[in-house]
Amino acid sequence: MPVRSKRYTQARQLVDRMKTYSVEEGIDILKKFPSAKFNETVEMHLKLGIDPAKSDQQVRGTVSLPHGTGKEIRVLVFARGEQAEAAKSAGADFVGSDELVQQIQSGWTDFDVAIATPDMMRDIGRLGKVLGPRGLMPSPKAGTVTTDVVDAVKGFKAGRIEVKNDKTGNLHLPVGKKSFEPQKLLENFVSALNQINRMKPSGSKGRFVQRAFITTTMGVGIKVEVSRETEK
Repeated sequence: MPVRSKRYTQARQLVDRMKTYSVEEGIDILKKFPSAKFNETVEMHLKLGIDPAKSDQQVRGTVSLPHGTGKEIRVLVFARGEQAEAAKSAGADFVGSDELVQQIQSGWTDFDVAIATPDMMRDIGRLGKVLGPRGLMPSPKAGTVTTDVVDAVKGFKAGRIEVKNDKTGNLHLPVGKKSFEPQKLLENFVSALNQINRMKPSGSKGRFVQRAFITTTMGVGIKVEVSRETEK
C-alpha cells in the first residue's frame, strides 16, 4: 500500500468520496487543500460515454478558457513567407520551416503547441515519431493545421487548449491555477464542460459526460455534478 504524504492525507480528510459536490463546493474544497511549494494546476477529469476503440467515437478538438490556464504557452509555427511573418507578428515564440524540422528531428521539443500551415504538412510528416507521443503533432481536428495562423497563435496564447480522449475513454485538461479566484475557476470549468458536451460524437449513445472530477496537481479528486444545471 502506497505511503501518502501529510499534505495528501490532510486534503483527503476534506473530501467525502461518497458525495457528489456542486462545482462551486468542489472549488471551495480544493482551495482549502494544503499548499504545495508551487502554484498548482487545477485539473478537470471526465469519464466519457464513448468506446475509445471505435473511430467514430473519438473526441478531439479545442477548448477556449475565458480566463486562460495561467500558464505561459510557447507556440511554434511551421510556415513560410507571409504566413511566417504573420505568425511572428501574432506572437508566436518559434517560427520557421526546414530549420525547425531539423531541430526537432534532433530531439528538441521545448514548446507547448505546434501549428502548421497545410503546405507544411508534407515536410513535417516525418516528425510524427517525435511529436506524436508528446501530443504535439499538428492536426486539422485540433485546429493546429490552418491557413489562419494569426487566429491560431492568438487563441492558444489566450487560453485555447487541445483536448483528446485517452485509451480508456477519459479526458483530462487544465482549467486554471490554484491561485485563481474561485469565480474564475468556476467560469473556466463550466465553459470547458459546455464546450466538451458539444463535442459528443454521433456514435456515442446515452449520457456523454458520465462523471467529472476536479482536483489540483497534488490534491485529491473531488466528484462534481455534470448536469446541465452547471451551464451559466
